Amino acid sequence: MEGSGGSSSKLANPAPLGLAAFAMTTFVLSMFNANLVGTEALTGVVVLALAYGGFAQLLAGMWEFRAGNTFGALAFSSFGAFWLAIGLGSIAGIVGGPTAVLAGTGHGFALFLWAWAIFTAYMTVAALKQSGAVLLVFVLLTATFILLAIAHGGSGHPTILHWGGYVGIATAAAAWYASAGGVINSTFGKAVVPLFPSKK
Repeated sequence: MEGSGGSSSKLANPAPLGLAAFAMTTFVLSMFNANLVGTEALTGVVVLALAYGGFAQLLAGMWEFRAGNTFGALAFSSFGAFWLAIGLGSIAGIVGGPTAVLAGTGHGFALFLWAWAIFTAYMTVAALKQSGAVLLVFVLLTATFILLAIAHGGSGHPTILHWGGYVGIATAAAAWYASAGGVINSTFGKAVVPLFPSKK
């Protein structure tokens, strides 16, 4: 999700924003999935999903279109929409209980997660031409979606859900690293944080 900052229009690289928005929202939800925090954390997840993981990341995706980066545009726009769907779905489900969508189980939500696992898997193939840091994000995210899809497909998989949370935390850490590298390297004008660029 590397932007093409440095274009003639002096457009800033939107990738650090998109990665940071994705990382923070993923981290908070994954802390819940890993059973490291209680259901009180879900309110924070819904707010982040709408404002930061959703809206801010969707904006980053639109700016990636302007920068001519197809990979970043598709990734950020799609995952921004993912978080908006989670946030809006959770608000709609609050009538039936505060954890209705995020903490629920069922084949419908599992199918939703499997669909995102498929999308993330083929984006991982495209990420082979991105930096090593971004590739790691997509490898871990694919594993996260698969684990969560299995866990939400029935009520008897709490351990798999927790592992999905742990891998999700690792995914968030990788995304934060890539975001930090993007903004720090841009600010200093040199490669301070290694992002392991691919040989294109």
